[in-house]
Amino acid sequence: MQTVFSTVLPDVPRAAVIWLALLAVAALVVAALIVRPDRFRSVFGDRISEAARPSSIELAEQAREHAREQSRYAQEVAVAASRAAATAERRRTEWLAAQEEVEEAWRAYEAAEEDVRRLAAAAALPLPRTARTPAEYVDRERWLHRAALDAQWRKEITVQQLSDILGHRGWDPSRHPVEQELLLRRLVRDNLRARQEAAREREQAAWRAAELAAAAARSLRDEAYAATRPVTEPRPALSIVDLTGPGATRELPTATRAAETTRELTPVARGRAAVPAY
Repeated sequence: MQTVFSTVLPDVPRAAVIWLALLAVAALVVAALIVRPDRFRSVFGDRISEAARPSSIELAEQAREHAREQSRYAQEVAVAASRAAATAERRRTEWLAAQEEVEEAWRAYEAAEEDVRRLAAAAALPLPRTARTPAEYVDRERWLHRAALDAQWRKEITVQQLSDILGHRGWDPSRHPVEQELLLRRLVRDNLRARQEAAREREQAAWRAAELAAAAARSLRDEAYAATRPVTEPRPALSIVDLTGPGATRELPTATRAAETTRELTPVARGRAAVPAY
């Protein structure tokens, strides 16, 4: 035991000095943190942020990845723009065909109206007297049937109307051929008028579809052009006034800007509107 004490005791003062020095350093650090906390916080914060900040290699890799994503997006938008342009051209062709159909239907209606006016003037004159015999009535009925068949062959009357004429439902075959022709021409005129109205509605629908397709193609074309340009500053979004609250605004989505703009356009029934070709 005396040997052990003689070996350990000489090192105790040295160990005590070391522990006191460590306690003094710790006390100085704690006092510095209490007196000047901002300085140490900024130093430690800068070192932590610098350690968390990506390196130049990581930044270069992120830039290359962003460039690849931008190129891929630009290609996708360009393909969508080309398809939208083809759709707009097809809609424009359909609208032009519908417009030609409206013009042809209008010309046919005008010709039928002219025939009705001419026959109405002829029917106002005294009709020639004919013998009221069974043979005369047979001839009148035969003439009515033949005229109705010719009108149906020219698609001026429907099959149901032809059936009514042949079945004498609402038609008197004993009347004079001039009166019968006037009634038949009026029926044809009414049919052509309804046909022209239906063609006009189809033309207006085709015009609206062509306008929407053209607006969508323009929007995608602008988007494709913007995708190839470097982004320097964020583009402001289009805002409109929201009527639900005083002074409130809401952003209009990009995909619906073309449709909202197209709704404000006034469709025309006739004439060639300025639908751009793609």
